[in-house]
Amino acid sequence: MTLRVAVQMDPLHSINIAGDSSFALMLSAQERGHELYYYDVKSLAWKAGRVTAEGAPVTVQRVAGDHYKLGEVRKLDLGSDADVVLMRQDPPFDLGYITATHLLERLEGETLVVNDPRSVRNAPEKVYVLDYARFMPPTLITRSAKDVRAFQHELGETAVVVKPLHGNGGKAVFKVEADGGNLSALAELFGQVWPEPFMVQPFLPEVAEGDKRIVLVDGEVAGAINRKPGEGEFRSNLAVGGYAEQTTLTAREQEICEALGPELKKRGLIFVGIDVIGGKWLTEINVTSPTGIVAIDKFNGSDTAGMIWDAIERRL
Repeated sequence: MTLRVAVQMDPLHSINIAGDSSFALMLSAQERGHELYYYDVKSLAWKAGRVTAEGAPVTVQRVAGDHYKLGEVRKLDLGSDADVVLMRQDPPFDLGYITATHLLERLEGETLVVNDPRSVRNAPEKVYVLDYARFMPPTLITRSAKDVRAFQHELGETAVVVKPLHGNGGKAVFKVEADGGNLSALAELFGQVWPEPFMVQPFLPEVAEGDKRIVLVDGEVAGAINRKPGEGEFRSNLAVGGYAEQTTLTAREQEICEALGPELKKRGLIFVGIDVIGGKWLTEINVTSPTGIVAIDKFNGSDTAGMIWDAIERRL
């Protein structure tokens, strides 16, 4: 089966091919003989019932600095010129992102979009996870510094972590000590930068031992890595200096995956990355542009990109 695959992602020249999951998916697709096209989400358009984008055929190779070659740009009808659209641009999960899901949703019945755009829109990372609050640490969503102080008091005057509700990659995540110093100023800053409330959770000391990224493919566990903070950091995201270690799942993590798996599959969320701290605390369900498969495959000798394409081909 030869597929025409249109990849909606950030500029190709800016990616780090050593660890980029989108690039790994493109390499895997190319090895299977699939035709690849690249386009920027900003070129998405709709006219007379057709969803289009300004795209170009692309070939990729694992050569840093010379990792892609683009053909001639043309208008792609994503309904008739593509069998699969990979929606892989990074957040922020803003109105632009949401609008793109609305447009791509109109391809239903013609082209398979991965992940399903309707489900992506309805499952932002730090909101969808609330459906599984039984696995989460104590959590508060608010705009109020007063609420945060009361929350800290309920927790026993402990440090908390404050983060934007629709952020990504560990950006703008703050640790607020038990005395609440600068909390009011931080709440004011968040209120000026983001229209939505922010998320507050207790600071979990276990994060020093790592934040586990577990990848599920069509609801099944494909593998995991343990991400540890870099020196002088409490954030373990690879994008902010964290590093990956080989790992296995705890019984609690397996329980979490078994609870999530069927619903992810049902929603058409084929490629998902969940984050777990301390072997038991679920903090995020990443469905927009999950990462981590390159490191997982490096440690385990697995082929997660191939598993994702197997799942896509089964759906087609």
